[in-house]
Amino acid sequence: MKKEDKQQFTLRITQANPTELAVILYEMLLCYLDDAQEGLKASQEVAFQEALRKARGCLNELIRSLHQEYEPAPTLLQLYLFCLRRLARGGQRRDGGCLEEIRRVIVPLHDAYGQIASQNSVGPVMRNSQAVYAGLTYGRDSLTENMADQGANRGMLV
Repeated sequence: MKKEDKQQFTLRITQANPTELAVILYEMLLCYLDDAQEGLKASQEVAFQEALRKARGCLNELIRSLHQEYEPAPTLLQLYLFCLRRLARGGQRRDGGCLEEIRRVIVPLHDAYGQIASQNSVGPVMRNSQAVYAGLTYGRDSLTENMADQGANRGMLV
């Protein structure tokens, strides 16, 4: 995952409601699957294994976020566990086909949660996070993002 992608995910996380957080996790998982596929094609074992480890972390976070008392949770748990098993097999056998199987499971879930997220009117999970305003200026050879009024009291309130 590129530095710019990480910055975008971080920004989106600070402004996201609970459903949008699931969408972001799915997108991060898909990015890590892409990174693993690239590492596999380039025969870069370390990059491949690191991408798999991070994808596993996204799946584990999705599992931890399930509310088992509601109906779709057991089915989602089985799908996530399937993806974890496929990740393990893909890592062991250096098999890109396993990564594609995971993608075929995750993309429809991402799309479904994306539709649900637009209907969720709950505010952001993180309270007191930094407000983001569009403030771009042009430099000589670059575009610079300016942040005004960082504030001394930002972050999550307990």
